[in-house]
Amino acid sequence: MEYRRLGGSELRVSVVALGCGSFGGLGAMRRFVGLGENEQEARALLDAAYECGINLLDTANAYGGGASEEWIGTWLREHPSVRDELVITSKAGADGLSAAHIRTELEESLRRLGTDRVDLYLSHGPDPRTPLEETLAAFDALVRAGKIRCYGLCNVDAAEIAKAVDLAGTHGWHRPVNVQVGHNLLEPADPGILETCAELGIGVTSFSSLAGGWLAEIYRAGGPYPATSRMAVLPQRYANVERLAAAGAVDALRAEADRRGVALPTLALAWILADPTVSAALIGPSLPEHLTPAIAAAGYVLEPAERAALTAIVDGVGVP
Repeated sequence: MEYRRLGGSELRVSVVALGCGSFGGLGAMRRFVGLGENEQEARALLDAAYECGINLLDTANAYGGGASEEWIGTWLREHPSVRDELVITSKAGADGLSAAHIRTELEESLRRLGTDRVDLYLSHGPDPRTPLEETLAAFDALVRAGKIRCYGLCNVDAAEIAKAVDLAGTHGWHRPVNVQVGHNLLEPADPGILETCAELGIGVTSFSSLAGGWLAEIYRAGGPYPATSRMAVLPQRYANVERLAAAGAVDALRAEADRRGVALPTLALAWILADPTVSAALIGPSLPEHLTPAIAAAGYVLEPAERAALTAIVDGVGVP
């Protein structure tokens, strides 16, 4: 496993991270609680990820209605010696990002996780009702209190990132060290976000790194899709990816992976990790064996020209 420093922080994270958003549900949406992996399956994934050298676990207070944090907490109690090796990420914002909401949500997360601190605490998305100053001041106070080690932002644009860093500098607060953003070979993140993070020394972690399963070769264009899969329950979220697949983008990438003698998920994750701005790519496997091609990406180096060629494959596909 390869490890990278997360932005300007002291945290060193595995370049492949375990996304725990499907533990007990599908992401943060309440209507999907009960889908995804059950507790036994989640514990098997945690065991396998740790054995592979993954030290970054990504969860949120809203995942699985709290089950994701609870199951990670149970696993931690059964493996007390590993806690200091891990970088546990959780997120606030289900009920807003006011100082009161953040403090309350963090205490609940700490209780479910059974730990005394969260290593990386993220805002789950912008809260237009709360000034950014209030949110950042709350995060800074939690760092100073030792409740969290670092903080960051999710689902924000380049202007919001720059504003957060500017406000932190103006007020003498701890600055954000991480931005989590949807980013994959089929749907890359806004280049402005990546450029801003690079300029400001902020580490990027990617979610939807395998395009909701399309680059993990779970689906074929036109379906049918498993009844409880993301494509079945969230078709609108992946409509553009489905169009790209139908136009031949995934087949073309698979052919390139075959030519190179690697699995498509390995190649797709290597494309993400070839960008030095990216600290880690999050994956959400449903079975321990799905980790194998993902871990291989940590040692599969793409030169800039090779990475550009993969981008060109997708760009060259005409989408109806």
